[in-house]
Amino acid sequence: MENFREIDCKEIFRKAYENRYTWKNEFKGYKGKCIFLINNNIHEGEFLLGKDFKPNIQKIEDEKIVKSIASQLFEVCIHRVKREFKTVHSENNFNLLKNSESGIEMSVSGKNQGDKYRVKNNCINMVYRKIHGTIIEIFVEEFFDTGSGSLSKKYTSQQIDPNTLETNSQKLEYEDEFLNMGKDDYWILNSRTIKYLNLNQEEETQKFVFEDLSLLK
Repeated sequence: MENFREIDCKEIFRKAYENRYTWKNEFKGYKGKCIFLINNNIHEGEFLLGKDFKPNIQKIEDEKIVKSIASQLFEVCIHRVKREFKTVHSENNFNLLKNSESGIEMSVSGKNQGDKYRVKNNCINMVYRKIHGTIIEIFVEEFFDTGSGSLSKKYTSQQIDPNTLETNSQKLEYEDEFLNMGKDDYWILNSRTIKYLNLNQEEETQKFVFEDLSLLK
């Protein structure tokens, strides 16, 4: 194990941050068919995700389902935006918490005081961030290497109350599949499966499928 002083957390985090797969800035968006499956019910529609990253869902009447599909598309594309490390994290410092088999865990001081990350094999495999007044904790079990950056493939997400630090949402288990599109090597979400326990503590599964995909010109 390395000496604590020899671990430059900011540099380790920067390399992992820059190893995340992102879309090129000239990406214009894409469209296709969207299918939502839950409890043996299937809802099919069409979607268009423009350059502004505002998903437009058509041919599905149920507003709740439209919102659910749109939020998945938005959540995916917001993580594909390329933002320079120094723009996002110049006012943050990264401090070593522990170095273990699971990776190098660090806390953030400065602008995003209280956030935590863990890095292993040049990938960020744990995120503990305060977003819109709630703490989101994500653990990544499996990554997908695109050849030009890594994507989270299998991971869990849970919300934590920032005052009590108790979990206040069910744990969601995600599994994503990606598709390579076009000569510019764009990786697009092809399907996302989310498992969780419902109010009766029974496992439920939601599946989002995106097919017949084509890039907008």
